[in-house]
Amino acid sequence: MAIRTKRWDEPQEAEDGLRILITRFRPRGLPKEKETWDIWRKELAPSPDLVKAYREKDPSHKSITWEVYRSRYLKEMQDPAARAQIEKLADAVAAGHTITLLCSSTCYRESRCHRSLLKQLIEEEVARRTPAGPSSTGRK
Repeated sequence: MAIRTKRWDEPQEAEDGLRILITRFRPRGLPKEKETWDIWRKELAPSPDLVKAYREKDPSHKSITWEVYRSRYLKEMQDPAARAQIEKLADAVAAGHTITLLCSSTCYRESRCHRSLLKQLIEEEVARRTPAGPSSTGRK
């Protein structure tokens, strides 16, 4: 199982497998022929309101913390359209395919990006489908 994460403008590598753009909006001014992704799944991106609340730079507006952003994003990913996409990606990963989740070119801190949260959700879905190992009861 391989789930990778990158920014959409990072160099493409053979190990990337299926490259999936997970931003709400397509990068501005980028011609279609220069797209670096195979598919775009905007339903896996945070809502515009959530992005604005987290990225607000105006000091007169109170930005939300990472913990609040994380909680709200995970709640948004319970939407049926998002869940269906997460399940499809988990199917692909469970079948041995590699996927690379691509976020904004300005999102340098992966640990504070929804791509890391989405990766975790997909990994959890794959783990749910994996049969448990031998019983821990000690019975034979």
